[in-house]
Amino acid sequence: MNGADLIAHILKKEGIEVLPAFPHSDLIDSAAKVGIRPIIVRQERQALHIVDGYVRMTGGRKLACSTVQNGPGSENAYGAVAQCYGDNVPVLHIPGGYDTNTQGTAPYFSASRNMQNITKSAETVVRGERIPQMLQSAFAQLRSGRPGPVALEVPTDIFTADVDETLLDDYRPQRRSAPVADAAETRELVAMMLAAKTPVIVAGQGILYGEAWDELLALAELTQTPVMTTLNGKSAFPESHPLSLGCAACSRPDPVVEFLNRADLILGLGTSFTHSDYITPFPTRGRTFAQLTNSEADVSKDYPVDYGVIGDAKPSIAAMVAEVV
Repeated sequence: MNGADLIAHILKKEGIEVLPAFPHSDLIDSAAKVGIRPIIVRQERQALHIVDGYVRMTGGRKLACSTVQNGPGSENAYGAVAQCYGDNVPVLHIPGGYDTNTQGTAPYFSASRNMQNITKSAETVVRGERIPQMLQSAFAQLRSGRPGPVALEVPTDIFTADVDETLLDDYRPQRRSAPVADAAETRELVAMMLAAKTPVIVAGQGILYGEAWDELLALAELTQTPVMTTLNGKSAFPESHPLSLGCAACSRPDPVVEFLNRADLILGLGTSFTHSDYITPFPTRGRTFAQLTNSEADVSKDYPVDYGVIGDAKPSIAAMVAEVV
């Protein structure tokens, strides 16, 4: 067994079903041998776009992995990795790397160095026996906290190097982590909602990844709070529902504008409240902002959040529903 075979077996254990790839990569044949379907693309970015769409379509319930060759392959994939990072999409990207004895030598492109700012983590495997531990770490990050891409650069000589088959025996797939917000904090969020005269819920992509659409619907109906969704959170709340304001991005329906202008409380659930030309701006003067997110980095980063709560959307909103009932 070589490094590529070991990686393929671990990907299979983690539930990876497809491998969009641009040749040449030693991982392609190894993946095919264990039943992971390779999808060969014509340009490296397409491999990332496929896994991006795959993960979004499954609501993050299934993860996906892409691979490209070293050098120009990694360079061409860069923009698509950045897209996954900007939209909080958890994908595993395995770019090839130059041989370990040439690492750090100009002008060779280092994916792990250059992707540090567009991934949750970007590392290089320097020894074959480190593959299981580094992949465990990668999948742990993909399944916990704020979603985002993880890059694991594998040098050519690590792909082809012989490794001990027993390394696979002790590998345990990583489970998804879904922390619940503190009970006192969820009570406070509910109290703020009930005290507000014209609250609005902003539902984001975190509702989809957390599969919290039923809990969101129950909370909105119990408190009779209108709901708008971000573009990435579209379909988190049924747009045919009387409490739906619609989906808003750089363009937005009139009900969103009307209700945001009247809102005294803007409650973000599963959204980062990011300010962008492609995201609906929120009026701030005279309004209270509250936010439930799975990342502390989201709180007050662009908007002045008066009350930020850290927790996964589904169990945390369920706790809020229980408080109302």
